[in-house]
Amino acid sequence: MNQTAQELWTAVDAYIDGLLFAGDDVMASALEASTKAGLPPISVTPSQGKLLCLLAQMSGARNILEIGTLGGYSTLWLARALPPDGRILTLEFSAKHAEVARANFARAGFAEKIEVREGAALDTLPQIAAEGRGPFDFIFLDANKDGYPDYLAWALRLARVGTVIVADNVVRDGEILQPKTKDAAVQGAQHFNAMLAAESCSDNPRLSSTILQTVGCKGYDGFALARVLRVG
Repeated sequence: MNQTAQELWTAVDAYIDGLLFAGDDVMASALEASTKAGLPPISVTPSQGKLLCLLAQMSGARNILEIGTLGGYSTLWLARALPPDGRILTLEFSAKHAEVARANFARAGFAEKIEVREGAALDTLPQIAAEGRGPFDFIFLDANKDGYPDYLAWALRLARVGTVIVADNVVRDGEILQPKTKDAAVQGAQHFNAMLAAESCSDNPRLSSTILQTVGCKGYDGFALARVLRVG
């Protein structure tokens, strides 16, 4: 087969999408609305979104925190995992992105289950803690990568024993192997991964964690997955 690796990964993603997600008009509409609004095409893929949904369902999540909304595509996948009394709080820096996301939630029938908070997450997270909105059962990080170390610290503060934490984009096309990188996003991922290891590999770990490399239509990257073992 005369294909590059990227062409093959993209073709397999298309096969999976056609096999499992064809006819999902709600999700297709959310992506289309985001594209029309000029949002960057950086949402999770359908198979990754369904993975988030399954992980949230498996963990029995009722109270979900998402840092990084974009157009709300991943949020909608997580909303599908919620029980009737479940809720999502999602944080988005851009007012434009938040507006698109709210419209997508309303169109999908999830407006009452999802709250969007606008502004810098590091400003919003202390407010959330002060309001007593935690602990959260499931926390998804998919925002600015240079902020990941701080977001992980906050995730641990807002978690309970058993909380599942998932972070996207932690391999960065393999650039995490470059110790002298000047890329702030890669540096953030490196620091986040080191924190994850420190919290998972100590004599009294707070996390049980792993990192999975991913390939597909979005290229080469990875997910971090962790379960909280203790708080404090």
